[in-house]
Amino acid sequence: MKNYTSINDIDNINTWVSEAKTLKENPLKHKSLGQDKTLGLLFFNSSLRTRLSTQKAALNLGMNPIVMNVSGDAWGIEFGDGTVMNGNTAEHIKEAAAVVSQYCDIIAVRAFPTLTDKEKDESEQVLKSFVEFASVPIVNMESATGHPLQGLTDALTISEHAKTAKPKVVLSWAPHVKALPHAVGNSFVQAMQKMDVEFVITNPEGYDLNPEITKDTPIIHNQEEAFKDADFVYVKNWSSYDDYGKILNTDPSWMITKEKLGAAKFMHCLPVRRNVIVEDAVLDSDSSLVIQQANNRTYAAQLVLKKILENG
Repeated sequence: MKNYTSINDIDNINTWVSEAKTLKENPLKHKSLGQDKTLGLLFFNSSLRTRLSTQKAALNLGMNPIVMNVSGDAWGIEFGDGTVMNGNTAEHIKEAAAVVSQYCDIIAVRAFPTLTDKEKDESEQVLKSFVEFASVPIVNMESATGHPLQGLTDALTISEHAKTAKPKVVLSWAPHVKALPHAVGNSFVQAMQKMDVEFVITNPEGYDLNPEITKDTPIIHNQEEAFKDADFVYVKNWSSYDDYGKILNTDPSWMITKEKLGAAKFMHCLPVRRNVIVEDAVLDSDSSLVIQQANNRTYAAQLVLKKILENG
């Protein structure tokens, strides 16, 4: 594997999850693998878990991580082809990617969508430009349409906590005060489609995710019905896909409560707005797996970096 830009780069998710569990048991076993190798982490957007967990994953493998907040610390980067650069951008991605490739053995990139231009966002201009113009492997730390490190993390977490051979997993929309991307939801859907689970999505009318991603996954617009007999409830807000980037409603009745959750385990990628997305009684209970998920971010990232390093 040269690049990790999508959940679809995973050939066998069960094998990957098993390998991540093994790494978790002895995180420093392969510390010599990344010796004298440098990981460049380029952030066009803010981060907490992704930044720290990926840095830690690199250190566990003996790599030297370099972190740069591109939007604040670097020259403005131009991604357009043939652009007359007489505006705010001072450096073209063709030079920027080539230069960073000389400093780093692997480049990890985080760049959110505009949520205003669906065509541009779905083109994954930033991520694909690095893949095209860099001469070293690229890792997606969340792009306009996907968050494959989080998706792998979630698969690992479910595997660790499943009590049945084929658990029921529900992805539920919940209200939020801001318009949020589809990336986490998209990658979670793709991860669950690769696993042996009973998987359904529940969201209000008008909030269906991209049908090219959800495919034949059942979408239920009644949250209570979807939650019936659930083993895991994964909660995330996203803005409208059809009415792209818009907030169509903020119906508080979709907030997750202890009563709704029942015996299921609660999952969320964090950060989470308490008493908007989910009530305190859930997050502060043994039903919540959010801290375990956050911990698993390290081992998902470490597995990806290990595979790339082993590929040479």
